[in-house]
Amino acid sequence: MTEIYYAGIGSRQTPPEILAKMEEIGEYLAGKGWILRSGGAEGADKAFERGSDKLKKTLYSLDEVFLPSDYIPAWTNVFTDHFHPNPGALKDWGRKLMNRNAMQILGRDGNTPVTCVICWTKDGKGAGGTGQACRIADYYGIPVFDLKNDGMLEKLRGFVRRIK
Repeated sequence: MTEIYYAGIGSRQTPPEILAKMEEIGEYLAGKGWILRSGGAEGADKAFERGSDKLKKTLYSLDEVFLPSDYIPAWTNVFTDHFHPNPGALKDWGRKLMNRNAMQILGRDGNTPVTCVICWTKDGKGAGGTGQACRIADYYGIPVFDLKNDGMLEKLRGFVRRIK
């Protein structure tokens, strides 16, 4: 069986009602065997993790949570340099945060992309750090479902139904 990965990420300021929906999505996708990738940040990332964690008692979880304090491979620097609007302005911690976004989309090895990105951004257009992951996903043609936008939850449901 081929693993299905998704990035469950977003703003730390995601509204509570969206966080609750993200938790439901995380639980549902874990039940379908999907593997979560996130960055462990408060807000959206943690909501997806909580949902996925609900099934860890009965299912073996392979979720991948990439923290900026973890080892970040050198290959991720290329993505920060290419996709960040001002990479020269990033301090060390900021660069680590941006670098880990490449891992959320492409995996630890850089060769295992997610099937989709599910997120919430303040402007519905990839604002903030989540935007870095969205730009990388867009470059690779990976669908991004930003729940800030009307109708996105329905589009996500249709997409998930089509994935075997």
